[in-house]
Amino acid sequence: MDETDRAIVNALQGGFPVCDEPYAAVARTLGIGEQELIDRLRGLLERGVLARFGPLYQVERMGGSFVLAALSAPDEDFDRLADLVNAFPEVAHNYRREHRLNMWFVLATETPDGQQEAITRIERETGYPVFNMPKIREYFVELKLHV
Repeated sequence: MDETDRAIVNALQGGFPVCDEPYAAVARTLGIGEQELIDRLRGLLERGVLARFGPLYQVERMGGSFVLAALSAPDEDFDRLADLVNAFPEVAHNYRREHRLNMWFVLATETPDGQQEAITRIERETGYPVFNMPKIREYFVELKLHV
């Protein structure tokens, strides 16, 4: 990342303007052109520097459901099972943990009923039980990393 990429990441961690031309507005504050900003964001995503660029929603306020889930995947079969789990459109992300429950993933569904439906389908596809870890309390932690 060069200094302009760093400035982009630092500027966008705090939000994105809601206006007719948000990319142009951000680009002006950075002293670059709108297309350069878009191209640089695309490059950061393609190189894996950014995992995603987009809004975060309070899915429950829109009638949906968001839950952390886990399963115990044998080490020798972990990658295959991760591919199966990740193929479900409801799976937001998936990561490995050093624990008996070594595969943790986030499910986002359009409705609360969709949560159990997705878990049932994942159990059927993988052959392993899924442990549903519903949110009891929500914390808002604003982590911004200056790069």
